[in-house]
Amino acid sequence: MGERREYRLSVEGMGCGGCVAAVEKIVLRVDPGAKAQVDLAAGEARIEGEAAPEAVCEALAQAGYPASPRAA
Repeated sequence: MGERREYRLSVEGMGCGGCVAAVEKIVLRVDPGAKAQVDLAAGEARIEGEAAPEAVCEALAQAGYPASPRAA
């Protein structure tokens, strides 16, 4: 993987607490050691981990949650 870093993603398609749990689960599948905080109201995920943001965005998009890196 790589060096541990913090980043934020803009996540679309979340509508309930189940979606939040799904997004967290997807992040952990891509980066098992990551810490993820998902904010439904803001449509945002804050992640601290080793996986590249692009890899997490791709996995989220494949699951129906289009995501893109957000400026810090």
